[in-house]
Amino acid sequence: MVQVARSPRVYDVCIVGSGAAGGTAAKILAEGGLSVVLLEAGPPLDPIADFKEHVWPYELPHRGAGVGGNALKPGNGLEDEFLAPTGAWTIDGEPYSSAPGSNFRWFRSRIVGGRTNHWGRIALRFASADFRAKTRDGLGDDWPISYDDLAPYYDKVESYIGVFGTKENIPSAPDGIFQPPPQPRCNEILAKKACDKLGVLCIPSRLAVLTRPLNGRPACHYCGQCGRGCRLASNFSSSQVMIPVAQKTGRFTLLTNAMAREILVAKDGRAEGVSYIDKATKSEKRVHAKTVMVAASACESARLLLNSRSALFPDGIANSSGVVGRYLMDSVGSDGMGHFPQMEKIPPHNHDGVGGLHMYMPWWKFDRKNDFPRGYHIEMWGGREMPGVGMFHDLCDQEEGYGLSLKQICRKRYGTYIGFAGRGEMIPNVDSFCEIDPDMVDQWGIPVLRFHFKWSENEIKMAKDMQETFRAIVEAGGGTYVTKKKPAGDHPYGIADGGVIIHELGTARMGADPKTSALNGYCQAHDVKNLFVTDGACFVTNPDKNPTLTIMALAWRASEYLLEQAKQGSL
Repeated sequence: MVQVARSPRVYDVCIVGSGAAGGTAAKILAEGGLSVVLLEAGPPLDPIADFKEHVWPYELPHRGAGVGGNALKPGNGLEDEFLAPTGAWTIDGEPYSSAPGSNFRWFRSRIVGGRTNHWGRIALRFASADFRAKTRDGLGDDWPISYDDLAPYYDKVESYIGVFGTKENIPSAPDGIFQPPPQPRCNEILAKKACDKLGVLCIPSRLAVLTRPLNGRPACHYCGQCGRGCRLASNFSSSQVMIPVAQKTGRFTLLTNAMAREILVAKDGRAEGVSYIDKATKSEKRVHAKTVMVAASACESARLLLNSRSALFPDGIANSSGVVGRYLMDSVGSDGMGHFPQMEKIPPHNHDGVGGLHMYMPWWKFDRKNDFPRGYHIEMWGGREMPGVGMFHDLCDQEEGYGLSLKQICRKRYGTYIGFAGRGEMIPNVDSFCEIDPDMVDQWGIPVLRFHFKWSENEIKMAKDMQETFRAIVEAGGGTYVTKKKPAGDHPYGIADGGVIIHELGTARMGADPKTSALNGYCQAHDVKNLFVTDGACFVTNPDKNPTLTIMALAWRASEYLLEQAKQGSL
């Protein structure tokens, strides 16, 4: 028998995962007076040592391209040497699989704060209609909660973390509590004028980046490097904004390099703790708690629930409904790019701004009949960002020449492209889910996930509309649309593989009926009342808004509910 180390202490709450949901819950619960232990599968984070802020390409071993140029391979752009640490499409010793006919990519992070260290920080509220989508068009399911239930928690999150934006009174994009937005850059002004011609809404974006000091955090100094991590915490990350607050309470214990293996179940069916692998010693340990909160990201949380099998829960804990792992969703994504020759005449200047878009296009056809249900928003990029390895590869494929003449062409075209990225709603379907792979385990012997994923005609029609809209905006702005996407094949109209947009959601959805959902409206398991799942797994639908702000609002709401229940002795 392998020796299992058991902690004699019983905490009030054990949280699995330190990202958007886990960090938020840790802050609320520890400040609320509960003793909290948090398990993080990765190492601690030291922003000064780990973030590559203000580092030049020539200071890195591979100039940012990664070992063997790995970051230059198609689809691997998020693995360059600049990125905030430990986010990767592939993690040694931690495989996963895709079923035949499915292409699903899973971006994971193993460090305190998780993917909040390097997310795009787009912070959009869901609209009232997003919670009642089935009522509108008969597809999918409605949420068991409404916008009014969540609005106070959107307020709390935005007020605490800082989100810039403007009040626009757009039904598809609810206003929030905003700091002033940064001024638009040249490429965004050009795109805005084109959108105005077409009647496409184009407004200041909403990002979790400070433009005014807040809670001891300084305003952004516009270096444009948010994806590298911010040593000053001017942009939001759980590692710098939530976890330190929990630590200051004296009621918070952080266990790093702790890979959760299984949720422990008492004889009465209640969760009593978590079994995990201590990566440093490669030994199994157990931590005990009165309540368990799973916040490891939608797919990782589903994996933990499904691997927590026992006589009481033969199909995985909290899974009497059979929906754990099911209804997996990602955002519909398709990209395009245009060349604007008038930008060649703009004098060189610094317009880095925040590390993301200053303007975006919210869903503007919400009051029309479209070829597909629901909607999408458009993000954009462009301008003279810092040159890097591979920046001119496509241009060199298009242009003949070498030496001085080719350099002159690159210099002339530098900063003259504007890119567009559509992010739309996927309707949940029975063909998209994750399950435990029957044959594969990770390096610690924990069974891994196998993914099944399929886009329906609804999503493909949406990608087609995205491409048509991108072209229309580019041409209305006096540019040439250079992207060529085929209507057929593996990626019709440029639709990205499942998982590529990194908005995976819905694998332990909430609902009013325990027969068709895993959780109630407070992210509490129907089957196990002292078990909560507060990350993207609890989502019922995946609207066109980036989900992180809603994950934090749901986690804040669930944590306050948990505090109330704990005080009443109901857990």
